[in-house]
Amino acid sequence: MRFLFIGDIVGRTGRVALAKFLPDLRSRWNLDFVVVNGENAAGGFGITESICDEFLAAGADCVTLGNHAWDQKEALVFIERQPRLIRPANYPAGTPGRGANLFEARNGARVLVMNVMGRVFMDPLDDPFAAVERELEACPLGTACDAVIVDVHAETSSEKYTMGHFCDGRASLVVGTHTHVPTGDAQILPGGTAFQCDAGMTGDYDSVIGMNKAEPLQRFTRRIPSGRFEPAEGVATLCGVAVETDAAGRAVKIAPVRLGGRLAESLPAFW
Repeated sequence: MRFLFIGDIVGRTGRVALAKFLPDLRSRWNLDFVVVNGENAAGGFGITESICDEFLAAGADCVTLGNHAWDQKEALVFIERQPRLIRPANYPAGTPGRGANLFEARNGARVLVMNVMGRVFMDPLDDPFAAVERELEACPLGTACDAVIVDVHAETSSEKYTMGHFCDGRASLVVGTHTHVPTGDAQILPGGTAFQCDAGMTGDYDSVIGMNKAEPLQRFTRRIPSGRFEPAEGVATLCGVAVETDAAGRAVKIAPVRLGGRLAESLPAFW
């Protein structure tokens, strides 16, 4: 199977890049399944129903979230009727929406997607490892599903690496989101799980992690806020991870994806 995971869409410029590139990539690479992290899509903070629908129409099969999941309050309502929108699974019981779901890929395969949020330097949610273990036990790779994709929305590389090794051999892909900087460590772990510590953002890299530079400069240099954080509006780089799996759902190929904008282009040579 062929997967594409696209990192955090930041604001309008990130949405424009997704709409520009994803339909062509989906066709040209003959992708079976596409996941997009959309938690910064609405003005940099959260997601709306219309934006979620845009992503699905552009070719995403599933949209994951993170710590900004509820910044747009309408998400608390429409997530209940949108099974393709996945919030962190380690929110407390009773939180609207779902933290994992089983989808049918373009080739008919069954793909489990789950989203969890780290706890180090983040909101003190429930244990992400226990949440992942619960979902993996309920829908094990190779029996109940043909592939497993885990989006780890976390601050520290250590927590994301630990999740990768925790899932090794039981997931097809474990990929980090949230820090908005693509890491150069794409690899296949010993048990056959593809891993990259952070997929990077789909946004304007002439910025401070996707935000207009003026306000972060003001706060870091003078320690005085002067306004709101606003997404940078230059041309975005689409960032993500491309993965191919075997019949058992184990990864056999992985490569970073960077397209457009300021960062050097990187495309998988195997497709």
